[in-house]
This record gives sequence, C-alpha cells and structure tokens, in this order.
Amino acid sequence: MTDGAVLASEYWRRMNTNRWALAGELFAPDFEIVWPQSGEVISTLDNFVALNENYPASGPWTFTVHRLIGSGRQAASETLVSDGSVETVALSFFECADDKISRLTEYWPEAFEAPEWRAQWVERMID
Repeated sequence: MTDGAVLASEYWRRMNTNRWALAGELFAPDFEIVWPQSGEVISTLDNFVALNENYPASGPWTFTVHRLIGSGRQAASETLVSDGSVETVALSFFECADDKISRLTEYWPEAFEAPEWRAQWVERMID
C-alpha cells in the first residue's frame, strides 16, 4: 500500500544528497511537478534533473523538513531550503500511487516584513 508520508520523507532525504536523479527515481512515469505561483509544470525526469543542476546556487542545497503530515496516498511538508546563502520555505503537497510520487504541487512563498499597524495584536516570532 502506498504511504505518501513515507515517500515524501524519502524524497527529501534524497534531495539532501543533491543527486537529483536519485530523488527522481521516486516519480511515477507520468509525474508532474506543479508550481502554481509561476504557472510552471515539470513533467520529465530529464527536465527535473537539468533544472536542479542549473539552478543558480551559492553551494550545495540542504532541505530541512520542519513538518510532514500524511494520510494514505497524500502528504504535505513544510521544508526549509538553503544553499548556504539564501533560505526559503517550500510548501509541498504530494500525491502518490503505486509507491511513486505522481504529482507534487509546490508553493515557494516570499518572506515579508510584518506591517506596523498590527503590532499591538501580535507577537514577533524569534528565530
């Protein structure tokens, strides 16, 4: 039986090796990676590997999973992604079948400074 949380965890473990084809072995033959914010879709292993190999970076990528939840064939993760210089968060939604990842929808939100007008009602997070 396909377990989305197990596949998502293994995906991030493999991504941490920076061996993109190794991570891509978890994809179903007809997989899609969807980035709704930019309107892009990656649908071949060659393109997945090439995109990651050519992505501008200051050093090796690290992927630190802060939260991973899953039930059955679906999982979601909140992952800190860094190249040693830049840090960003990826919110990833996995859909799985036959022990493979069939669809991965990712959001890459930009951090922003909290507006002053609501300072009286919130507490600031400390890193």
